[in-house]
Amino acid sequence: MTIRIGNAPCSWGVEFANDPRNPPWRQVLKQCAEAGYSGIELGPVGFMPEDPAILAEALEENGLELIGGVVFRAFHDPEQWDDVLDGAVRTCKALTAHGAQHLVLIDSISPRRAPTAGRPDDAEQMDAAEWSAFRDRIAHVAKMGAEEYGLTVGIHAHAAGFMDFEPELERLLDQVDEDILKICFDTGHHSYAGFDPVAFMRRHIGRISYMHFKDIDPAVKADAVAKGTGFYDACGQGIFCNLGQGDVDFPAVRQILLDHGFEGWCTVEQDCDPTLDVSPVDDARANREYLQSIGF
Repeated sequence: MTIRIGNAPCSWGVEFANDPRNPPWRQVLKQCAEAGYSGIELGPVGFMPEDPAILAEALEENGLELIGGVVFRAFHDPEQWDDVLDGAVRTCKALTAHGAQHLVLIDSISPRRAPTAGRPDDAEQMDAAEWSAFRDRIAHVAKMGAEEYGLTVGIHAHAAGFMDFEPELERLLDQVDEDILKICFDTGHHSYAGFDPVAFMRRHIGRISYMHFKDIDPAVKADAVAKGTGFYDACGQGIFCNLGQGDVDFPAVRQILLDHGFEGWCTVEQDCDPTLDVSPVDDARANREYLQSIGF
């Protein structure tokens, strides 16, 4: 089993490129390397320099490889289509410039879905026409990433968007060709949604091309679900805890990957609010040490 472990800027609280709370991008690269990782994701396009020469030099200086990048945009909103495409094209160009392979598509948070994160039975559903258009927008970007840029494209379920719960994810997988769309599987978001990540992996491991390792504090999750807490507020409350301290069975996750002969990157993500009393580099180091302790 050849698995490489990376991290992502969201572990330093970087969710949006122009957020004034973001730490400096060079600091994120430096601390990622210091914490024991060999790769890092791009983060929201525009956070790191889009000039390939500048970023390549900094990656080399820190001994890091660029793994992939996320298009975290409102696929659910037809009025935001130009913004989705802008993020997708810029991310594809940034990834190919550095030889990164993984393009991850995430439907961003919708006010229609935010109050029911973690409550699949209560969540608003799209009607047939809205779903078809939503699916087609995802498929369009997936086809572009796979065929025009040669990237491996994965759909990523995310709390509080319209691609959140397991039935939605499986419906999409049934309707979009596997040749252009695989799965970036996030253990934590699957648990947040109220489903068993290990059981899903067993059923779909053949389509999983990339992993996001995230753990969930079950007590914080239960409270957030009961109160309808917003996603970012739940992050601030510590819903994403250090790996091995939550409800995700990482030894079982490792065994499934091992049994299937999975090769490639698994990226740690521990979303946080950087303005609170957190130490992203300490958490990153603890997460790396935990993964090493179970054989990663």
